[in-house]
Amino acid sequence: MGLFGTRFRKLEMMAPLSGKVVPITEAPDSVFSNKVLGDGVAVVPSSGKVLSPVSGTIVQIAHSLHAICLQSDDGAEILIHLGVDTVSLEGKGFTCFVREGQHVGVGEKLMEMNLELIKAKGLSTVSPCIITNMDRMKDLSMKYGDAVAGETVVMTYKE
Repeated sequence: MGLFGTRFRKLEMMAPLSGKVVPITEAPDSVFSNKVLGDGVAVVPSSGKVLSPVSGTIVQIAHSLHAICLQSDDGAEILIHLGVDTVSLEGKGFTCFVREGQHVGVGEKLMEMNLELIKAKGLSTVSPCIITNMDRMKDLSMKYGDAVAGETVVMTYKE
């Protein structure tokens, strides 16, 4: 129970990509590493398959397919940014499997990114996954290390 009898729900976010989860402060882009947009984790992906980290609704898909925003059923606003400076690819190397307004479940396939193409263009594949409405989320806790997309809990928080 919180102050004034309000209840806090403990919520979980799964890894959106398989690979190594590192602190967001290690993201090779200061907008993410300085937590300008919010707090979260970064994934050094071992696979380009992007799965939904939560049950929720697709709010926005970047025209260049390098980023996707979801609103979880519990109210967290989540940005998954695929690689760094990948907007410059103008959609090359990205495939989208969902549409804006669609409801998805945990582990549902959202996107795919071609890691080899991104690396060949000299760009980083490190993919930030952040909560952008931190004013509503409390007690954020991260879990780092090896993760399996859609299966490994990488963040817990309370609303």
